[in-house]
Amino acid sequence: MKLLEYTPFDSLNVFLDELNLGDCTIRGTLEAFSCKHAGNDRRLSISLEHEILDYLGKSSDSDPPSPVEHLSCRSSRKMLIYLVLTLGHMYPDYDFSAVRAHLFFREEDWESFKQMLDTYLSETSTLWAANTDGCSLLDSMTKVIDEVIKIRECDIYSYNPDSDGDPFLEKGAIWSFNFFFYNRKLKRVVSFRCCCTSKLAGDDFLAGAISDGEEEDALIDMDI
Repeated sequence: MKLLEYTPFDSLNVFLDELNLGDCTIRGTLEAFSCKHAGNDRRLSISLEHEILDYLGKSSDSDPPSPVEHLSCRSSRKMLIYLVLTLGHMYPDYDFSAVRAHLFFREEDWESFKQMLDTYLSETSTLWAANTDGCSLLDSMTKVIDEVIKIRECDIYSYNPDSDGDPFLEKGAIWSFNFFFYNRKLKRVVSFRCCCTSKLAGDDFLAGAISDGEEEDALIDMDI
């Protein structure tokens, strides 16, 4: 996977970088990736393919239907592998399992993406409009995503891992979401990740650090 530089994303990414909403901060990023192998992608692709096939091979006919059974289709496996490789480029310090990651991918449509923006980014949308002469955040995102990947030709997925397998959550996170647009013809993936963090968590951390320091001073005094 290769990160593609698209200037239409720049203004949105700058706006969504450390957006101050009072008690919380919004961080959002739009990125585009080519599905062409780069670096270790080929080796990782083969490894992920073997992982999926091994898992499918261990499932017997007497077992309940496997949640990855449809991955016996090669095109479905390729799609999953591209998405997992994209996650790996977004979060290089996290080791993603294809079988486990598949459990957290959910097929979506454009309407569910719009609903997600309306639910979580309503205040953000208001600020965007105020800074762009009334332009809609949704319309602006629709325009640039469509320009890069042609929305009507895309399969759309959200990625919602459990807390044990979530590399996105950071200290003080209130919510986060991750959407992926995959165009088979263009062999391209666009990702939109967004997270809201509480500033109070940072204050609590600093308070805790001060308390720890005071406690350490007290221990030193006791030794004296």
